[in-house]
Amino acid sequence: MIILNIIRGMFMAFADSVPGVSGGTVAFVMGFYNKFIDSINVLTSRNSLETKKEALIFLIKIGIGWIMGFILSILFIASIFERHIYEISSLFIGFIIFSIPLIYKEERQTISGHVGHLIYAIIGFVVVILITYFNPTSQSEGISMSLNNFSLGMALYVFIAGAIAISAMVLPGISGSTLLLIFGLYAPIISSIKEILTFNFTPLPLILCFGIGIIVGILSVVRLISRLLKTRRSELIYLIFGLMIGSLYAVIMGPTTLDTPHAPLTLQSFSFIFFLIGGLVILGLEKLKLICSQNNNKKEA
Repeated sequence: MIILNIIRGMFMAFADSVPGVSGGTVAFVMGFYNKFIDSINVLTSRNSLETKKEALIFLIKIGIGWIMGFILSILFIASIFERHIYEISSLFIGFIIFSIPLIYKEERQTISGHVGHLIYAIIGFVVVILITYFNPTSQSEGISMSLNNFSLGMALYVFIAGAIAISAMVLPGISGSTLLLIFGLYAPIISSIKEILTFNFTPLPLILCFGIGIIVGILSVVRLISRLLKTRRSELIYLIFGLMIGSLYAVIMGPTTLDTPHAPLTLQSFSFIFFLIGGLVILGLEKLKLICSQNNNKKEA
């Protein structure tokens, strides 16, 4: 089981490392989503020491695999990111656009009859546009704040982004990488982690802030999101729709956040082939999810 859980963690990391693909979906397809979420809830709530120990051991195994998978993903993505930024951006747009109708299909009953909650989608969309336009990594205004330039404001921004991005592990259909794109931190975080892996520790202080944000997010934000999914699910789903639609703008502006800024994605630089590949990956994962769900229902019957 140790090897199996490490492999599970690696596949989750492969999914989490790209926008539009949720590690939670992979966990569901591989049949351990409920145990994963339950283990997190056990650690963040009042339970016996023995129960917490069991949950912690399971999460450590998943975590080891996740770290291994994430490092491999980072090395691969960083190696092709700058050279093929427009193809990769087109791929991400495919991931996101094809994910939206699938989330609607999954949550149709939840949002049915709650048209008034559409305001949350509008809020989510506007928030993404504002964050993307005014984020401190933006190169468009001539106020560049590279992850290599440590400052209190930048450290706080990265900390908050880490805490919010990790909440995606319990959000349906949205990945932490999508949230990092919204904050304008996807490309900088990817390149900074690669720098550290190649023993250039210049961006280490801010990456540590990002890591601390993730830990705080697991202990607080994830718990809050889990509660909201039970008490305010419709509002939260509409908010997710707004975030995802708005994240398309973040992807378009993504090339401007590279260490060597590129022009935003345009119709001329857009790759329809990579867009379709992204869509096919999402549809393939959804098909696998349905097959696994049907098999589970047959076993229970």
